[in-house]
Amino acid sequence: MKVHFIGAGPGAPDLITLRGRDLIARSPICLYAGSLMPKEILSYCPKEARIINTAALSLEDIGAEFKRAKEENHNVARLHSGDLSVWSAMGEQLDLLKMLGIEYTITPGIPSFAAAAASLSVELTRPEVVQSIVLTRTPGRASSMPERETLDAFAKTGAVLAIHLSIHALDNVIETLIPHYGDDCPVAIVYRASWPDEMIIRGTLRTITAQFLEHPVERTALILVGHSLGDGAFKNSALYDADYQRRFRTPGWRGTE
Repeated sequence: MKVHFIGAGPGAPDLITLRGRDLIARSPICLYAGSLMPKEILSYCPKEARIINTAALSLEDIGAEFKRAKEENHNVARLHSGDLSVWSAMGEQLDLLKMLGIEYTITPGIPSFAAAAASLSVELTRPEVVQSIVLTRTPGRASSMPERETLDAFAKTGAVLAIHLSIHALDNVIETLIPHYGDDCPVAIVYRASWPDEMIIRGTLRTITAQFLEHPVERTALILVGHSLGDGAFKNSALYDADYQRRFRTPGWRGTE
């Protein structure tokens, strides 16, 4: 018996890995974060599966479900939205499983920032403009921020910022970032990336607040800030430059070292 942690992706039910889909199909029990993923993903469950929405459960309640599954010798598909490596609360569940002596696997998923970039039709890293992406958030009730991990500190790098769980603090975000990026820096707010009701608001640090007030959204909205989001001309990568020599273009190279 194992608990299979599965990143269910940003929302669209077909944006899940084949491995994740197949693990769901083979698990008689499914625990899913109902407030953050569409019910359509549950169509991958076996017909007689026991399906449990964990939105209202405590860690102890989830642990009780794991113990029950172990007693029944049934595998569990544990679904979280996006990817499991960030803000999933998986870590504390893994600690619990170790204590209970229950084995587990982890299957990654497509993160929301990647889905948002696809919806915006942008490459977040552009040569000589930006080569780094910072995934961060502002302090919230569920989790405070370490003292060194501030928006001001990250903004000093000039990296693209993918700011999660912070749409409620948009004014403070904009005020913090303007001194570093300038008020003409492109901004995008992507609400429920890849969902049927996805909404995109594009503007600049100067205009985005007013634009947001015309189309207010809550919770599952991602704020992307960075100069690579603009429509300006960017230098091409050397990767596909005809004059750029690399081993794959060496005459006689056959794909082996």
